[in-house]
Amino acid sequence: MAANTTTISHALTEYYDRLLLERAVPYLVHTNFGQVRDIPVGMGDTIKFRKYGALSTNTTALTEGETPAGTSPTVTDITATPLWYGDYITYTDKVSIESPDPVLTELTEILAEQAGQSIDELARDVLVAGTNVQYADVGGDGNSATDEVASDDVISTTELNSAIADLRNSNARYMTSFINPDEGYNTSPVAPCYIGIVHPNKVATLKALSGWSSVEEYARKGDVMPNEVGKYDRIRFIESTQAKVKEDSGSGAIDVYCTLILAQNAYGVSRIKGNAMKTIIKALGSEGSGDPLDQRGSVGWKANFVAKILQQSWMLRLESA
Repeated sequence: MAANTTTISHALTEYYDRLLLERAVPYLVHTNFGQVRDIPVGMGDTIKFRKYGALSTNTTALTEGETPAGTSPTVTDITATPLWYGDYITYTDKVSIESPDPVLTELTEILAEQAGQSIDELARDVLVAGTNVQYADVGGDGNSATDEVASDDVISTTELNSAIADLRNSNARYMTSFINPDEGYNTSPVAPCYIGIVHPNKVATLKALSGWSSVEEYARKGDVMPNEVGKYDRIRFIESTQAKVKEDSGSGAIDVYCTLILAQNAYGVSRIKGNAMKTIIKALGSEGSGDPLDQRGSVGWKANFVAKILQQSWMLRLESA
């Protein structure tokens, strides 16, 4: 990977506001609702999620004195291999000496933002590739593909009711906790619900639905999740600009928005324990004889990560205009 070398205009020759502007950072959500299973160090680089199928009901009465044949469970193994990701920026002694800003702090912050967004996108792209998909179809045209979604095929109560029925018929369980990054990535309890991840451009449509409740109307406001906008029935919606948009992919080249509706244990995330995310700082002169005048330093991040769908029928992608 080629280094990005930071150069900053000299403050004495070009005036600028010392109060640096806050960067526009999206709210990251796609890793918050999966089960986390870390791989212990020294135990390889592949994790196996094992799933036992439900047994058929047995309504046959036992015969006195006879041992029944019994049954055998079905077992499905789902494997995933976390991969390594990372990036870095090289800075010079001139920048660190002459700039009036805390350069290393700023570089670390923008790299941290990049790292979080990168991992979130990796998880999102796995989830939106799920096979359980519903195409909004207000006109009753029988939409069965993204390019058939027209401009009037927006989210409706009919679509949401159908999505809820789909999950309930699959015996998908409600979420009862989520990974709260505002609490240091600890798990926080949440009232039983399905989770919807929605793009901000879709929120106005949701708010116009009959039966919609905004977070301001919740009886228990202490239960509100970060960036939660409201709920419909048992779906609570979290908004993020990271939600997938299929640009120019609908009928008439309209944008199609993917709203993910997730149940408990629909997907998992894994990483080698202790290597989920690391910040790596190399001070000026750390190259030794390769940097004899202490002219170069670097700051970067490295992460180990994989996301995997565990049960296709416990999550649904609703595509709409």
